[in-house]
Amino acid sequence: MEAQVKLISIVIPCLNEQEVIPIYYREMSGIMNKMTEADFELLFIDDGSRDGTLELLRELSRQDKRCQYYSFTRNFGKEAALYAGMKHAKGDYVVVMDADLQDPPEMIPQMYEELQRGEYDCVAARRVDRRGEKQIRSVLSSLFYKVLNKISKVPLVEGARDFRMMNRAMSDAVLELGEYNRFLKGIFGWVGFSTKWLEYHNVERAAGETKWSIGKLMKYSLAGILGFSTLPLSLSSYGGIVFCGAAFLAICFLVIRYLLWHDPVQGWTTLMCAIFFIGGVQLLCVGILGQYLARTYMEVKNRPIYIIKENSEEGRILGECLE
Repeated sequence: MEAQVKLISIVIPCLNEQEVIPIYYREMSGIMNKMTEADFELLFIDDGSRDGTLELLRELSRQDKRCQYYSFTRNFGKEAALYAGMKHAKGDYVVVMDADLQDPPEMIPQMYEELQRGEYDCVAARRVDRRGEKQIRSVLSSLFYKVLNKISKVPLVEGARDFRMMNRAMSDAVLELGEYNRFLKGIFGWVGFSTKWLEYHNVERAAGETKWSIGKLMKYSLAGILGFSTLPLSLSSYGGIVFCGAAFLAICFLVIRYLLWHDPVQGWTTLMCAIFFIGGVQLLCVGILGQYLARTYMEVKNRPIYIIKENSEEGRILGECLE
């Protein structure tokens, strides 16, 4: 009996990628044409691009039926784009990767071969170096992984990329987590499927500029910490206990000193510094609480993760969204 040909769905989020999409498609075409043992669908998710990205995707879908696109009404973020692509993927295996070729397409055949053995549910890529990146980005990234692995029960592999191939079971499990505030690297670890890591050296963008500034990376890191650890809330509580204890000891010391030596309390400058310091700590703790509360607020409103304005199958469709 002839074996059934497997379908591989490749999800590619796009934000202002008109320069790199033709290069990406050329590279992927070579890979798809070589892998005759599998069929492919390329799902490009236009995350509110303002350049010629959408027009390029329209043209690709007309030229190659393997290419499909979904265009958002606005920019909802990379996490929403990946979720949308996985939601619409029909494949037996689902790949998530960037269009800038920092996720090497030539690794896809090896990922597929590993999954065919049945030992793993997912094969993911991990960078072993960051050559070509700014030093500050490398340091902050390494620090983030160390911190999150210390305070969270969800393991994160340093250098891990979103780039991976999953079987349908793992992809469906990831989709079950329909939270609004998404941190996909953490979600991949949380679902707990067996993963094989393939190491590779850093590859620079094929064209265009990165959309990830230091500020956006910091915000993304904060989302990961708040999404997978409650330790900051605990630290706020412990800090309050420590300061209350210190204040009680200070009061006892001042009372005893006055009773024994009748020494009046002096030091206005010291007092004001202490007040400002404690006030700052209190505001910090309130801010931490506010961050968790804000995320809870967004979740309970139950707004859609994304809204699709147009796709390659039905053309312009206003109002489609994921509840």
